[in-house]
Amino acid sequence: MSFATIVGILGGFGLFVSAIFLSTDNFMMFLDLSSFIMVIGGTFAATFVSYEPRYVFMAIKLIGRLVFAPKVARNILTAEVGRIIKWGYTIQKNGIPALEAETKKAAKADRFLGFGIEMVISGYTGTEVREILTNTIETTFVRNTIQASILRAIAATCPAFGMIGTLVGLIIMLDGMGNDPSQLGAGLAVALLTTLYGVLFARMIFLPAANKIQQREEIVRFRNYLVAEGLCLLADRKSPRYIQDRMNSFLDPAIHYNLDKMMKRK
Repeated sequence: MSFATIVGILGGFGLFVSAIFLSTDNFMMFLDLSSFIMVIGGTFAATFVSYEPRYVFMAIKLIGRLVFAPKVARNILTAEVGRIIKWGYTIQKNGIPALEAETKKAAKADRFLGFGIEMVISGYTGTEVREILTNTIETTFVRNTIQASILRAIAATCPAFGMIGTLVGLIIMLDGMGNDPSQLGAGLAVALLTTLYGVLFARMIFLPAANKIQQREEIVRFRNYLVAEGLCLLADRKSPRYIQDRMNSFLDPAIHYNLDKMMKRK
Protein backbone atom coordinates (compact mmCIF):
# COMPACT_ATOMS: atom_id res chain seq x y z
CA MET A 1 0.00 0.00 0.00
CA SER A 2 1.09 3.58 -0.66
CA PHE A 3 0.66 5.00 2.84
CA ALA A 4 1.71 8.50 1.78
CA THR A 5 -1.15 8.59 -0.74
CA ILE A 6 -3.69 7.29 1.78
CA VAL A 7 -2.53 9.74 4.47
CA GLY A 8 -2.63 12.59 1.96
CA ILE A 9 -6.20 11.82 0.88
CA LEU A 10 -7.53 11.27 4.40
CA GLY A 11 -5.60 14.24 5.76
CA GLY A 12 -6.74 16.62 3.03
CA PHE A 13 -10.43 15.77 3.23
CA GLY A 14 -10.20 15.40 7.01
CA LEU A 15 -8.86 18.94 7.45
CA PHE A 16 -11.52 20.27 5.08
CA VAL A 17 -14.36 18.57 6.97
CA SER A 18 -12.87 19.57 10.35
CA ALA A 19 -12.75 23.21 9.28
CA ILE A 20 -16.45 23.04 8.38
CA PHE A 21 -17.36 21.43 11.71
CA LEU A 22 -15.43 24.12 13.59
CA SER A 23 -17.02 26.95 11.63
CA THR A 24 -20.73 26.12 11.53
CA ASP A 25 -23.45 23.91 13.00
CA ASN A 26 -25.28 23.68 9.68
CA PHE A 27 -23.15 20.97 8.07
CA MET A 28 -25.81 19.82 5.64
CA MET A 29 -25.66 23.06 3.65
CA PHE A 30 -22.40 21.78 2.12
CA LEU A 31 -24.22 18.84 0.55
CA ASP A 32 -26.19 19.55 -2.60
CA LEU A 33 -26.96 16.84 -5.14
CA SER A 34 -27.76 19.20 -8.02
CA SER A 35 -24.42 20.99 -7.60
CA PHE A 36 -22.59 17.66 -7.55
CA ILE A 37 -24.37 16.44 -10.68
CA MET A 38 -23.67 19.68 -12.55
CA VAL A 39 -19.94 19.62 -11.77
CA ILE A 40 -19.17 15.90 -12.15
CA GLY A 41 -21.72 15.27 -14.91
CA GLY A 42 -20.63 18.29 -16.94
CA THR A 43 -16.93 17.52 -16.45
CA PHE A 44 -17.18 13.92 -17.63
CA ALA A 45 -19.50 14.85 -20.50
CA ALA A 46 -16.84 17.28 -21.76
CA THR A 47 -14.10 14.69 -21.18
CA PHE A 48 -15.90 12.03 -23.24
CA VAL A 49 -16.26 14.57 -26.05
CA SER A 50 -12.52 15.34 -25.88
CA TYR A 51 -11.11 11.79 -25.54
CA GLU A 52 -11.92 8.25 -26.59
CA PRO A 53 -14.03 6.51 -23.89
CA ARG A 54 -11.50 3.67 -23.50
CA TYR A 55 -8.79 6.04 -22.33
CA VAL A 56 -11.14 7.95 -20.04
CA PHE A 57 -12.14 4.73 -18.26
CA MET A 58 -8.48 3.71 -17.99
CA ALA A 59 -7.66 7.07 -16.39
CA ILE A 60 -10.48 6.72 -13.85
CA LYS A 61 -9.37 3.17 -12.94
CA LEU A 62 -5.82 4.38 -12.35
CA ILE A 63 -7.02 6.75 -9.60
CA GLY A 64 -8.00 3.72 -7.50
CA ARG A 65 -4.64 2.02 -8.09
CA LEU A 66 -2.70 4.95 -6.64
CA VAL A 67 -3.34 3.68 -3.11
CA PHE A 68 -1.08 0.72 -3.91
CA ALA A 69 2.70 0.98 -3.69
CA PRO A 70 4.60 1.71 -6.95
CA LYS A 71 6.22 -1.20 -8.80
CA VAL A 72 9.62 0.50 -8.94
CA ALA A 73 11.08 1.65 -5.63
CA ARG A 74 14.49 3.19 -4.93
CA ASN A 75 16.10 -0.05 -3.66
CA ILE A 76 14.99 -1.95 -6.77
CA LEU A 77 17.36 0.12 -8.92
CA THR A 78 20.40 -1.18 -7.03
CA ALA A 79 19.07 -4.72 -7.35
CA GLU A 80 18.78 -4.26 -11.12
CA VAL A 81 22.47 -3.36 -11.31
CA GLY A 82 23.38 -6.45 -9.29
CA ARG A 83 21.26 -8.68 -11.51
CA ILE A 84 22.88 -7.41 -14.73
CA ILE A 85 26.36 -7.83 -13.22
CA LYS A 86 25.49 -11.43 -12.29
CA TRP A 87 24.48 -12.08 -15.88
CA GLY A 88 27.74 -10.46 -17.00
CA TYR A 89 29.67 -13.09 -15.03
CA THR A 90 27.52 -15.83 -16.61
CA ILE A 91 28.42 -14.61 -20.11
CA GLN A 92 32.07 -14.25 -19.13
CA LYS A 93 32.25 -17.88 -17.94
CA ASN A 94 29.88 -19.76 -20.24
CA GLY A 95 29.05 -17.42 -23.12
CA ILE A 96 25.78 -15.93 -24.36
CA PRO A 97 23.88 -19.27 -24.67
CA ALA A 98 24.11 -19.75 -20.88
CA LEU A 99 22.24 -16.46 -20.38
CA GLU A 100 18.99 -17.87 -21.74
CA ALA A 101 18.58 -20.49 -19.00
CA GLU A 102 19.52 -18.09 -16.20
CA THR A 103 17.20 -15.29 -17.30
CA LYS A 104 14.16 -17.40 -18.20
CA LYS A 105 12.19 -16.64 -15.01
CA ALA A 106 13.02 -12.93 -14.99
CA ALA A 107 12.12 -12.56 -18.67
CA LYS A 108 8.66 -14.06 -18.08
CA ALA A 109 7.92 -11.72 -15.17
CA ASP A 110 9.02 -8.56 -17.02
CA ARG A 111 8.09 -8.14 -20.70
CA PHE A 112 10.51 -5.26 -21.28
CA LEU A 113 13.40 -7.19 -19.77
CA GLY A 114 12.42 -10.30 -21.70
CA PHE A 115 12.38 -8.37 -24.98
CA GLY A 116 15.85 -6.99 -24.29
CA ILE A 117 17.33 -10.34 -23.24
CA GLU A 118 15.95 -11.92 -26.40
CA MET A 119 17.91 -9.43 -28.51
CA VAL A 120 21.11 -10.02 -26.52
CA ILE A 121 20.79 -13.80 -26.95
CA SER A 122 20.02 -13.34 -30.66
CA GLY A 123 23.40 -11.65 -31.16
CA TYR A 124 22.40 -8.00 -31.60
CA THR A 125 25.16 -5.46 -31.00
CA GLY A 126 24.95 -3.03 -28.09
CA THR A 127 24.15 -0.16 -30.47
CA GLU A 128 21.29 -2.11 -32.03
CA VAL A 129 19.88 -3.10 -28.63
CA ARG A 130 20.07 0.52 -27.44
CA GLU A 131 18.31 1.85 -30.53
CA ILE A 132 15.41 -0.60 -30.29
CA LEU A 133 14.98 -0.38 -26.51
CA THR A 134 15.10 3.43 -26.54
CA ASN A 135 12.25 3.45 -29.02
CA THR A 136 10.35 0.92 -26.87
CA ILE A 137 10.85 2.97 -23.70
CA GLU A 138 9.72 6.25 -25.22
CA THR A 139 6.65 4.90 -27.02
CA THR A 140 5.59 3.00 -23.87
CA PHE A 141 6.02 6.15 -21.79
CA VAL A 142 3.85 8.18 -24.18
CA ARG A 143 1.11 5.51 -24.13
CA ASN A 144 1.14 5.22 -20.35
CA THR A 145 1.01 8.97 -19.68
CA ILE A 146 -2.11 9.56 -21.80
CA GLN A 147 -4.14 8.86 -18.65
CA ALA A 148 -2.25 11.57 -16.75
CA SER A 149 -3.04 14.06 -19.52
CA ILE A 150 -6.73 13.12 -19.36
CA LEU A 151 -6.83 13.60 -15.58
CA ARG A 152 -5.17 17.01 -15.98
CA ALA A 153 -7.85 17.94 -18.51
CA ILE A 154 -10.54 16.80 -16.05
CA ALA A 155 -8.91 18.87 -13.30
CA ALA A 156 -8.94 21.93 -15.58
CA THR A 157 -12.58 21.37 -16.54
CA CYS A 158 -13.99 20.85 -13.01
CA PRO A 159 -13.67 24.51 -11.84
CA ALA A 160 -15.15 25.71 -15.14
CA PHE A 161 -18.30 23.65 -14.61
CA GLY A 162 -18.31 24.79 -10.99
CA MET A 163 -18.50 28.37 -12.25
CA ILE A 164 -21.21 27.45 -14.77
CA GLY A 165 -23.22 25.90 -11.94
CA THR A 166 -22.78 29.03 -9.86
CA LEU A 167 -24.01 31.21 -12.71
CA VAL A 168 -27.04 28.95 -13.21
CA GLY A 169 -27.78 29.14 -9.49
CA LEU A 170 -27.46 32.93 -9.47
CA ILE A 171 -29.82 33.27 -12.41
CA ILE A 172 -32.41 31.08 -10.65
CA MET A 173 -31.91 32.98 -7.40
CA LEU A 174 -32.25 36.43 -8.99
CA ASP A 175 -35.32 35.31 -10.87
CA GLY A 176 -36.99 34.41 -7.58
CA MET A 177 -35.95 37.53 -5.68
CA GLY A 178 -39.25 39.30 -6.39
CA ASN A 179 -41.22 36.61 -4.59
CA ASP A 180 -39.09 36.29 -1.42
CA PRO A 181 -35.98 38.51 -1.05
CA SER A 182 -35.22 36.93 2.34
CA GLN A 183 -34.08 33.76 0.53
CA LEU A 184 -31.24 35.62 -1.21
CA GLY A 185 -28.54 34.49 1.26
CA ALA A 186 -29.52 30.83 1.25
CA GLY A 187 -29.83 30.80 -2.53
CA LEU A 188 -26.41 32.40 -2.95
CA ALA A 189 -24.84 29.78 -0.65
CA VAL A 190 -26.24 26.94 -2.75
CA ALA A 191 -25.11 28.64 -5.97
CA LEU A 192 -21.54 28.92 -4.67
CA LEU A 193 -21.40 25.23 -3.76
CA THR A 194 -20.78 24.26 -7.39
CA THR A 195 -17.65 26.41 -7.47
CA LEU A 196 -16.52 24.79 -4.21
CA TYR A 197 -17.11 21.29 -5.59
CA GLY A 198 -15.31 22.11 -8.83
CA VAL A 199 -12.17 23.41 -7.10
CA LEU A 200 -12.23 20.66 -4.45
CA PHE A 201 -12.43 17.76 -6.92
CA ALA A 202 -9.83 19.34 -9.19
CA ARG A 203 -7.26 20.09 -6.49
CA MET A 204 -7.82 17.18 -4.11
CA ILE A 205 -8.43 14.30 -6.53
CA PHE A 206 -7.82 14.74 -10.26
CA LEU A 207 -4.71 16.95 -10.38
CA PRO A 208 -2.80 15.11 -7.60
CA ALA A 209 -3.71 11.78 -9.27
CA ALA A 210 -2.42 13.03 -12.64
CA ASN A 211 0.85 14.20 -11.07
CA LYS A 212 1.41 10.91 -9.25
CA ILE A 213 0.70 8.82 -12.36
CA GLN A 214 3.14 10.99 -14.33
CA GLN A 215 5.81 10.65 -11.64
CA ARG A 216 5.44 6.87 -11.41
CA GLU A 217 5.73 6.49 -15.17
CA GLU A 218 8.85 8.68 -15.19
CA ILE A 219 10.39 6.41 -12.53
CA VAL A 220 9.54 3.33 -14.62
CA ARG A 221 11.08 5.00 -17.68
CA PHE A 222 14.26 5.73 -15.71
CA ARG A 223 14.43 2.12 -14.51
CA ASN A 224 13.95 0.88 -18.08
CA TYR A 225 16.78 3.09 -19.35
CA LEU A 226 19.00 1.71 -16.58
CA VAL A 227 18.16 -1.89 -17.54
CA ALA A 228 18.54 -1.09 -21.25
CA GLU A 229 22.04 0.26 -20.60
CA GLY A 230 22.95 -2.95 -18.79
CA LEU A 231 21.60 -5.11 -21.61
CA CYS A 232 23.59 -3.10 -24.17
CA LEU A 233 26.75 -3.74 -22.16
CA LEU A 234 25.95 -7.46 -22.01
CA ALA A 235 25.49 -7.49 -25.78
CA ASP A 236 28.93 -5.87 -26.17
CA ARG A 237 30.46 -8.49 -23.77
CA LYS A 238 31.68 -5.84 -21.33
CA SER A 239 33.27 -6.91 -18.04
CA PRO A 240 31.17 -7.01 -14.83
CA ARG A 241 33.32 -4.24 -13.33
CA TYR A 242 32.68 -1.97 -16.30
CA ILE A 243 28.97 -2.79 -16.17
CA GLN A 244 28.89 -1.80 -12.50
CA ASP A 245 30.58 1.56 -13.05
CA ARG A 246 28.53 2.39 -16.14
CA MET A 247 25.20 1.54 -14.52
CA ASN A 248 26.12 3.24 -11.23
CA SER A 249 26.60 6.45 -13.18
CA PHE A 250 22.80 6.53 -13.57
CA LEU A 251 22.17 6.30 -9.82
CA ASP A 252 22.40 8.47 -6.74
CA PRO A 253 25.80 7.71 -5.11
CA ALA A 254 23.95 6.67 -1.93
CA ILE A 255 22.50 3.62 -3.71
CA HIS A 256 25.48 2.62 -5.88
CA TYR A 257 26.03 -1.12 -6.26
CA ASN A 258 29.36 -2.15 -4.72
CA LEU A 259 30.77 -5.28 -6.32
CA ASP A 260 33.69 -5.57 -3.87
CA LYS A 261 31.33 -5.41 -0.89
CA MET A 262 29.06 -8.08 -2.35
CA MET A 263 32.04 -10.37 -3.08
CA LYS A 264 33.22 -10.05 0.56
CA ARG A 265 29.78 -11.04 1.85
CA LYS A 266 29.89 -14.20 -0.25
